[in-house]
Amino acid sequence: MSEPGHNPVPVDGLRIGPSHTIPAGLMEFTFIASSGPGGQNVNKRATKCRLRIPLDALPLSHAQRARLAAIAGPSLTDSGDLLIDADDNRSQQRNRDECLDKLADLVRRALVTPKVRRPTKPSRGSKERRLLAKRINSERKKRRSDSD
Repeated sequence: MSEPGHNPVPVDGLRIGPSHTIPAGLMEFTFIASSGPGGQNVNKRATKCRLRIPLDALPLSHAQRARLAAIAGPSLTDSGDLLIDADDNRSQQRNRDECLDKLADLVRRALVTPKVRRPTKPSRGSKERRLLAKRINSERKKRRSDSD
């Protein structure tokens, strides 16, 4: 079922970045029968991969974990587990790799702190330019109506 010699999760875990690694022991893979087209392969093989990982056990700060929960949305269970499914491929190994890629992408997005928007006021020059443009446009339209 799995491709020989290919193990995407190293013993020490999945590396997300230089300072973040998800321990392999936290990840629980389940293979179930896939749905959709695929003929006998779908009927005979359990190729759909489901990755379950407890959100609280991830080595993230509280803010990063909250961002991950917001990004994950419906993939988060009531018990606080993150569920990631993959069934696009006909191979268990490829679907497992896809689950890991999705997990890595979610965690990378959660690691990025959103830029805080600080409200600013328009500068005096920008106000003057805006008013000048409005005046010019108004005069242009007035000239059109005068010629009627």
